Amino acid sequence: MLKLSRLTDYAAVVMAQIARHPDTAHAAADLAGAVKLPHPTVSKTLKMLVKAGLLTSQRGAQGGYRLARPASHITAADIIAAIEGPVAMTECSHAEGECELAGSCGVSDNWQRVSVALRTLLESVTLSHLADSAPIKLPIALPIQTISLSAASA
Repeated sequence: MLKLSRLTDYAAVVMAQIARHPDTAHAAADLAGAVKLPHPTVSKTLKMLVKAGLLTSQRGAQGGYRLARPASHITAADIIAAIEGPVAMTECSHAEGECELAGSCGVSDNWQRVSVALRTLLESVTLSHLADSAPIKLPIALPIQTISLSAASA
């Protein structure tokens, strides 16, 4: 099963909560209460999101966590990469030379196409979309046949 970790899911939930109130600095404890997650888990997630440059943090009485850029400029791919690392189906899908079977497997080009299509879809979904209660309208078909690996890796 292809599945995101719970921490990545929690990161999206926390980010969406912040995005719904972008003009407010959010304390970790308040966020934990609002999204009904344990405070230590929320704190760990917030630190990872700050490290990835998706959130900023400020200490003090007026401090808290804020989006580092508008929600419309943060993608699902950004959130996933902050917690999981690069979005890729296989090792060879995101970095060349990391697979000892690359020369003989016969499927690496197609896995790369699938990875590019998945990344393209995740990059089209913004935090604004995730934070909105309206269903996301996704494309019916991904342009997997038209993906150029040379252009996608540039």
